Amino acid sequence: MNQREKEQYLREYAILKSQGKPFFPYAVAKDSAMAAIVLVVIIVLSIVLGAEMGPKADPTTTTYVPRPEWYFFFLFELLRVIKPPQFVPLATIGVPTICMILLFLLPFYDRSPERRPERRPIATAAGIFTIAAMAFLTYLGASAGSPNEIDMKPPAGLKGAALGEWNRGKLVAAQSGCLACHKIGENGNDGPGPHLTNIGSVLPESAIAQTLRNPTAPMPSFQTLAETQPQKFQALVSFLGQLR
Repeated sequence: MNQREKEQYLREYAILKSQGKPFFPYAVAKDSAMAAIVLVVIIVLSIVLGAEMGPKADPTTTTYVPRPEWYFFFLFELLRVIKPPQFVPLATIGVPTICMILLFLLPFYDRSPERRPERRPIATAAGIFTIAAMAFLTYLGASAGSPNEIDMKPPAGLKGAALGEWNRGKLVAAQSGCLACHKIGENGNDGPGPHLTNIGSVLPESAIAQTLRNPTAPMPSFQTLAETQPQKFQALVSFLGQLR
């Protein structure tokens, strides 16, 4: 923008400003009315629909699946995408902080007087991309399955019935709360139990089965599963035995 365009802009701005209305009480009244409407809608919804009440909290369970509120689904999905533990601080703190800093600095690095979106292609494209990315991640986070899943491919050469048993065992391990205390691949926690990613190269299947039946506290016993559903128990043992 040259000096002539700047002077013309200032003249037009002064004319429009003189023809406008002051912020108080006009804009304040509009904002107050809208805030009152939103408050009434929230109160009516809370009275008519009520609050969703889940089951009573059980601090001893290891199968609870934590889920964030809907407005944090994009961060929840970001954590699912960024799986290596060393990058977790980047996903939870770094990315939101960088975006917030860029938002605060917007008036300093985008000083264009233009207000029409088509005349500000960079700012418009950045805004559309940010909204689309957050909406996409929110959708993925809302439709995502249980985080107690094991994202691991079967060993090469495993086919037929052996592949089916491996998949069944993986499902049993994921649904039994093993990831609450153990780490399998990139899923699960670093403790208090040991990593199971290569447990098959350390213990034979017989030793794995014996450990599942008579574990060391606080690990729960799988003796009941072995007695009531031996096929599931054997699938779990076979899955762990294939982890090498």
